[in-house]
Amino acid sequence: MNSGRKLRLSSLFHAAVCAAALIACGGGGKSTATAASIDSGGSPPSTGAPVLIPGAAVGNLTNPVLFATQVPTLKNGKDTGTRAATFSNHLGDVGRVVRGGDLMIRYPDGTLRNLTKEARFGMDGLQGAQAIAVREPSMHWSGSKALFSMVIGAPSEQYKTGDYYWQIYEVSGLGKAESVSITKVAGQPPFYNNVSPLYGTDDRILFTSDRPRGGESHLYPQLDEYENMPTVTGIWSLSATGGDLRLLTHSVSGAFTPIIDSYGRVIFTRWDHLQRDQQAEQPGVYGAFNFSDESAGAAKLNSIAEMFPEARLGSTSAFGPVAGYTNNLFTPWQINEDGTEEETLNHIGRQELMPGLQILRSFTSDPALSDDTNAALHSNKKTIRFDGGLFHVREDPIRPGTYYGIYAREFGTLSSNQIVRFNGGKGLDPTLTAIEDFTPAEGGSGLIGGRYRSPLPLADGRFVATHTPTTSDDASQMREFLIKQLTLDTANRFSAVGPSLTGGITKSVSWWDPDVKQSFNGRLWELEPVEVVARTRPTRATPAMEQPERSIFSEEAVDEAALRNWMAANELALIVTRNQTTRDRADVAQPYNLQVPNGAKTVGNSGKVYNVSHFQILQADQIRGYSISPKEGRRPIAQPMHDPRAKNPANPGGPAGSVKIALDGSTAAFVPARRALAWQITDAAGNPVVRERVWISFQPGEVRVCASCHGVNSRNQAGLPPPTNKPEALRDLLRYWKNLPK
Repeated sequence: MNSGRKLRLSSLFHAAVCAAALIACGGGGKSTATAASIDSGGSPPSTGAPVLIPGAAVGNLTNPVLFATQVPTLKNGKDTGTRAATFSNHLGDVGRVVRGGDLMIRYPDGTLRNLTKEARFGMDGLQGAQAIAVREPSMHWSGSKALFSMVIGAPSEQYKTGDYYWQIYEVSGLGKAESVSITKVAGQPPFYNNVSPLYGTDDRILFTSDRPRGGESHLYPQLDEYENMPTVTGIWSLSATGGDLRLLTHSVSGAFTPIIDSYGRVIFTRWDHLQRDQQAEQPGVYGAFNFSDESAGAAKLNSIAEMFPEARLGSTSAFGPVAGYTNNLFTPWQINEDGTEEETLNHIGRQELMPGLQILRSFTSDPALSDDTNAALHSNKKTIRFDGGLFHVREDPIRPGTYYGIYAREFGTLSSNQIVRFNGGKGLDPTLTAIEDFTPAEGGSGLIGGRYRSPLPLADGRFVATHTPTTSDDASQMREFLIKQLTLDTANRFSAVGPSLTGGITKSVSWWDPDVKQSFNGRLWELEPVEVVARTRPTRATPAMEQPERSIFSEEAVDEAALRNWMAANELALIVTRNQTTRDRADVAQPYNLQVPNGAKTVGNSGKVYNVSHFQILQADQIRGYSISPKEGRRPIAQPMHDPRAKNPANPGGPAGSVKIALDGSTAAFVPARRALAWQITDAAGNPVVRERVWISFQPGEVRVCASCHGVNSRNQAGLPPPTNKPEALRDLLRYWKNLPK
């Protein structure tokens, strides 16, 4: 038994039960639609023939809609950590996801079909070994099959518990007269929660999982940076035939609901929460401590030391008082399908997402810095506040580059609120992105007309979404979520919410949780609808190195492919910045008058000029543990880069994990791949001047170039375009690399 995971033996027993369930699961519970009685109890027909269920023939939709039903699930009256919450929603225990839902399809004439019941998954009455819950179907490009996640099993006796994990399944036979087939995807991590699956353009399967970053079971689960709750570790990729598992992005506080847009980008919501551990500020409550390293036998240290980012409650520095720093924003992100080029959508930043909200300046005694953003520098006028963000992002299939999402708060919402629409096509200057209300915004008396979840623009121009008439932001009041067609006006704007597409599906189930027998009899939630229709596969991105860096490779006679192959073999990436002294003109919360002593200098006004000498790289190490309120797993905290494979030229006098900033302002460094990284620019003595605000991860063999520190959208602080200089630090690193043992 591996000491890092509890109940491993019960997990193996559960796996055997699941295997048996693939052969002989009972039928679904007793379900009804408003229009007619639907008896789905007992076993489905032995022939496997489709069973069509009368539903609500409204909307005249062109294509079928595939969706999940879910027994309404809260925990102690709250949504925190449950299946429909904004974060930590991936866990499979019955208290967080009640069994009894099914995978359903609704045809254009309104008839319904219970696909999991037909395939002999699920059971009625008291939920036990054959019980199921399903989530997040995603269509294949052909429109003929889909992926979804399913958890099988529940305690069948009082006081019993067990380990239950979401696993990925593939369903085919979606046509009205076809026999359904459901099979488990081979090669996926077997004792971890694998959710939000989708097909890549090459038919690889992408999904999020709570498998530890490197597979080390003693680090399970990874705990987020806020509530220290279990989180998924990022987006993973699996070959279509099973095996060849790859981590595409290491997300320290979680990544959610990825899609592939028409440009071939993987778009997802990520929780940007790079801040120090708030639980460590209450030592008598949580008993926070650091491990000496990430190993299974690491020593427990009498220390809660953290060095990045700034303290949450304020501190002092060589440059005077430092404002307290916190970060809590759910932001749209993008990567290529191979995990390269990770960044916020089109490199959009807090300045563009949060007009009108103050972003505290780092050094409070520097009058040249500002807490306020300049509204004239961006198109967006809708504020996405801290402690919330954009969820369930979908692209409009007939308006490429137009996206819809749910603007929701972190707690109490079941990730529901208003639908917003925004532009974000590939290469769009983020200052031109504008977020607008699609459904009514939240006001003093709640949401007019109710709350929405899972927006779905359709291929025929229509629009559906999950809707509850509840206006309250109290999850315990959100008893009904039904899929409804929204009415659009001639400008493709929301005008009203229509009737339910199903008429409502009801079910009666009971379950042990684990000491008390719970029961439910009522309407199921209808979640995560997807349109059953063929789609054009986007062209995969093929990023190429730009001319300034290509010139350095050519002049130094370094074969790019050879370097990439060496990095891939050593699990390394190469990051390059052309000029660390240049900043985007909108980012005035941190120092922007910067100079390398006797070298590059970029200033935006006559304020204080800061000398910068070193670029310190930090890696997310999972070394924070808790003893008083025990939590399995560990929380990552930032540590100076120390991966022994990341060999860079010595930097005498620089802080640990740093490389020297060249006279032209450039930097270059080998960094560990598939691990979240952050960084800061320091002065000669190692005092931080400018800090990164998000985690970034890279892929083995990736060469990633950032022209400027924190990126320049169109103009830097001096009114100049992004730098195009040949980075001399790259030249120095390539010369160093040629002498390394191969």
